[in-house]
Amino acid sequence: MQKKKTPEQELTVVVPVYNEAASLPHFLPNLIKACKTNHWQAIFVNDGSNDGSAQILSGIEGKPFTKVLHHKLNTGYGGALKTGISAATTRYVMTIDADGQHDIADIESLLDFAQKNNADMVVGTRRNIKHASPYRELGKWMIRRFTSILVPLPVQDLNSGFKLYQTKLVQQYLSLCPDSMAFSDVITLLFLNQRHLVLEHPISVQHRTTGSSSISTHTAFQTVIEILSVVMLVNPLRIFLPLSIICISVGLLWGIPIILASRGVSVGSMLAIVLGALFFFLGLIANQLSSIRLHLAGMGKDRNSD
Repeated sequence: MQKKKTPEQELTVVVPVYNEAASLPHFLPNLIKACKTNHWQAIFVNDGSNDGSAQILSGIEGKPFTKVLHHKLNTGYGGALKTGISAATTRYVMTIDADGQHDIADIESLLDFAQKNNADMVVGTRRNIKHASPYRELGKWMIRRFTSILVPLPVQDLNSGFKLYQTKLVQQYLSLCPDSMAFSDVITLLFLNQRHLVLEHPISVQHRTTGSSSISTHTAFQTVIEILSVVMLVNPLRIFLPLSIICISVGLLWGIPIILASRGVSVGSMLAIVLGALFFFLGLIANQLSSIRLHLAGMGKDRNSD
């Protein structure tokens, strides 16, 4: 008797879990049911939870279509995602939060959209979402504006945690991503900089009914620093060249009127011009170091592959 062939798994859903004991009982059954129905793999990464999340996840360990990984200590949102994504073996991998805000039905929607468009990344864009705190909304807007100044940014919802990737591509860039909440922003910037096909698809988001968000002012500052770091990595001239132009321009505007008035050469203007020249040459050196590091990291390979 010929054995029935098992359909090949196409998608792995990675779920970082940190102190989500209140939301997991509502979230897990729906996701596991969807994975069984569509033959997906679900990887749950317990990131050092201390509220009973580990015990809840232990109840699904060993079940079909699920895998549970544990961190002894909390490594951060990005650290949990990197562990889960590294363990994926399917063509596509998706990240989704465990707080129950995302609609499980949107997983299949993003997967179909990625397959039809042969996308390298699909960002689940949250439309018309209202945050409880205007302060948090202002912070997100400022981060987006800051990022758009440094790099071209065609993506509207940069820090959405609901993303789908080509697995081989995202695994290639994990070593360059932070362990913090800035993972979502940085990985998107890396894909955009490397000219991968990044598309957006609308998703629905529900208000969080259990637990609380771990995002704070410290998280925002950390995200800004990580964005600066990735820009320094992939395109340092984007930072150094404007600084050089500003310094040299200020030096010339300050010094030329003094020279025309026959009052000699201004020390301040010369200092600004020299500083601008230093920024320019530092930018060139940083650009060369960036190229070497990116080459060693393997970035740029298989850019247009399926």
